[in-house]
Amino acid sequence: MIQKYLTYTSKRYASKWLVLCIDLFTIGFSFLLSYFIRFNLTLNFELENLLVQVPLVLTTALVSFLIIGSYKGVIRHTGVRDVYNIFNAVCLSSILLITIVIANRQLNVYSSFTIPLSIIIINSLITFVGLTASRFVFKSMYNQIKGGVKAYKNVVIYGAGESGVLTQMAITNHSQSRYKVVGYIDRDVKKIGKKINGIPVFCRRDLTEKFIIKNNICEVIFSIQNINAKKLRKTVEGLVDYPVVVKIVPPLEDWINGELKVSQIKQIQIEDLLDRAPIKIKNSKIALELMNKNIMVTGGAGSIGSEIVRQICTYGYKSLVIIDSAESALYDLQQELKQNGYHNFIPIVSDVRDKNRMNALFTEYKPDIVFHAAAYKHVPLMEYNSYEAIKINIGGTKNIADLAVIHGVEKFVFVSTDKAVNPTNVMGATKRIAELYISCMQKENKTKFITTRFGNVLGSNGSVIPLFRNQIEKGGPLTLTHKDITRYFMTIPEASQLVLEAGAMGEGGEIFIFDMGESVKIYDLAKNMIKLSGLRYPQDIDIAITGLRPGEKLYEELLANGENTLPTYHEKIKISKVREVDFTKVRSKIDELCITNMFFNGNTVKLMKEIVPEYISKNSSFCDLDRQTAESVPQTKSNLKIVQR
Repeated sequence: MIQKYLTYTSKRYASKWLVLCIDLFTIGFSFLLSYFIRFNLTLNFELENLLVQVPLVLTTALVSFLIIGSYKGVIRHTGVRDVYNIFNAVCLSSILLITIVIANRQLNVYSSFTIPLSIIIINSLITFVGLTASRFVFKSMYNQIKGGVKAYKNVVIYGAGESGVLTQMAITNHSQSRYKVVGYIDRDVKKIGKKINGIPVFCRRDLTEKFIIKNNICEVIFSIQNINAKKLRKTVEGLVDYPVVVKIVPPLEDWINGELKVSQIKQIQIEDLLDRAPIKIKNSKIALELMNKNIMVTGGAGSIGSEIVRQICTYGYKSLVIIDSAESALYDLQQELKQNGYHNFIPIVSDVRDKNRMNALFTEYKPDIVFHAAAYKHVPLMEYNSYEAIKINIGGTKNIADLAVIHGVEKFVFVSTDKAVNPTNVMGATKRIAELYISCMQKENKTKFITTRFGNVLGSNGSVIPLFRNQIEKGGPLTLTHKDITRYFMTIPEASQLVLEAGAMGEGGEIFIFDMGESVKIYDLAKNMIKLSGLRYPQDIDIAITGLRPGEKLYEELLANGENTLPTYHEKIKISKVREVDFTKVRSKIDELCITNMFFNGNTVKLMKEIVPEYISKNSSFCDLDRQTAESVPQTKSNLKIVQR
């Protein structure tokens, strides 16, 4: 019954007129109390004068409250701003009353009427204390009653700065909040041992497992603005072994209208802990490059392609054609863009392998810049579907590149992968061959062909982090192919920004790569994801080692054998200086590969290995081709390294 009553009352507020009446009653009582105090707690004053004075005091107070609006505050959400309004209203009321009393003395309008100025001053002090106290008493009563029917979660806020204080206020003042802040954690020795809003400040060393269990702490909320990823990771890793959930407050610029909402406090994600500072490109030429241009994006509904589209939509282009064979994904992107107010785009369901259809689209829309992101990317699947991998990753790229030349496209930006470096699988080899074809086209034509190469993308379709999250939701175990496997990571916006920036700065023939920092050990990443979910490893969720998949590497690389890098204007972006190849021979071989693949000839992978000599299969049925090659080639010093890779 109590729960129903509180649920009902929590959905409506006390009438502001009721609050105003209570405030006026408080002022009347405070005025009488002022006389009682002024005359040494006796009644040695003229009581009949109160019949005139009290109505005047209440009238001035009413006018002041109506002007300031102090009665409009929601009592159960009383805060500093409400106290400030009460102070202003009491001051205004006192000024009006003093003005009336002094004017009456000077003009002698009503000779028998007077109020001692000392009474007005005492009354203003008592009134301010009374009104403020009454609000906090009602607020406390509400919280006590409501707190009796719901369980609180004890939390600690990491950071006792302005952001931490605002976080505490947002949690405390939220009507549906189930949190109780038991303390702040801060490194500032000047704050440690003190209290903020009645909440004690502890040092980092106090946050031990014993402290957490003793205070029944369920969550630790990070509320430190501008903390770097490395420091955050180090601090959080010291907490993940404790029985707490770690959450984080978003950056100040993401707060809604400058105010933090409780719903914005999210559980910290593994992406927040990667030991690599986000890459930000300054002095970008993208806006100038895309101005009034016709742009085409293939694979535009994929993880990278869709983000490229989102970022392009913010610039002043002329037209944008989005091509993808995935109907549902393209529809979802179309609806998203429309809801965000973008309408200047043309979504087209088509396949880059269909050269006739692509030619018709080039003829109709006349693109100035093409971003080619259409590709198959899943290594194990492509190892068993080499025909499809060659058809889209090589044949599709070849179609679009050829049409770009025929239709006089200014720039062609190709999205590649670090798996193209010293490939060990079909997918990586197809992307490397596509890179080589792009290089061939650059040598022969006016169109500027540019390649971007980067590592794994966080949150992309089929990537490891969404897979782990899904496995955690299902209760585990997390599946890992090898305990020592490592990968480079970057975010989808960063990857897409690289592609756009490459299109702006590229002059043709470059392979742009990112300095992605240190590679991440996937085993450690998996353990941290389990602990950040509030679970224990291995008690709650274990990690199962399944063995390397066909074509999978232990360590990814960003540069192939014989490649070096050249600097650009951004320290984090490099240009790969590729080794010289016989482009005439390579292009002839690529043409032969596409024709051979068209007729389902079983020699396609063998031909790929001829085009890319460094392509040595791992954990795959195609390893037999490498052994055959090794047996047929004399073991000289020049080729020994290749054979034994």
